[in-house]
Amino acid sequence: MIVLVALLVALVMKTFLVQVFVIPSGSMEQTILIGDRVLVDKLTPWFGSEPQRGDIVVFKDPGGWLERDRKPSEDGPVLGAAKQVLTFVGLLPSDNEQDLIKRVIGVGGDTVECCDAQGRLSVNGHPVEESYLAPGNPPSRQAFRIQVPQGRLWVMGDHRDVSADSRFHMGNPGQGTIPLSGVVGRAFVTAWPLDRFHQLDAPGSLSSLARMPQAGGTAAGSVGVGPVPAEPPLVMGVLGILPLVVRRSGRPPE
Repeated sequence: MIVLVALLVALVMKTFLVQVFVIPSGSMEQTILIGDRVLVDKLTPWFGSEPQRGDIVVFKDPGGWLERDRKPSEDGPVLGAAKQVLTFVGLLPSDNEQDLIKRVIGVGGDTVECCDAQGRLSVNGHPVEESYLAPGNPPSRQAFRIQVPQGRLWVMGDHRDVSADSRFHMGNPGQGTIPLSGVVGRAFVTAWPLDRFHQLDAPGSLSSLARMPQAGGTAAGSVGVGPVPAEPPLVMGVLGILPLVVRRSGRPPE
């Protein structure tokens, strides 16, 4: 009975509250490192909260962002069935997850462009000071300009030189943007390893990006960029503890 209750609690947490994702790549360095476990808030989207500029979000692959080989399982029928149950409730990683993690740079209606004469990214014509970028990384080594359609997001990794983000999918439907409907939730805490336990940047603390003026002007054309190796998907799980979900009222606290 105790085991059943624990499984039900884990399933409810995974579905409605908070989820743990294991970071498989360096696309968000130095903010999030390979092997870090991050907690993702899945609760606030149920109340109509939408991602803001500066949020770090986990989202489903919109199509063609992930490429990988799948190996057949070598588990026996009993072990395989047990793993399927634990995966279903979120206590084991899934081999079929198609999730990625990036930072929101532009929301619906925004015009995102790179780079200006000083080599900076701009949103709606205003330069962004990106203190979160990995050391040695420019905002982008490829030029682009895009107006984000309503209901979609422009997302980029903090380690721009290795991140196969929106810039590299501009030939896809949506010109590299992702749909709001594909967002799983907002990453708000690095929970593991313990020596890296900290709250992830929230828009309120990203003054330059969070305080960009609202979108205006007409749609802009775009310039494609070269390929970057596809990234591995996130590995998913659920912690067996009650979640600490950051309450969002207006902008998150600094």
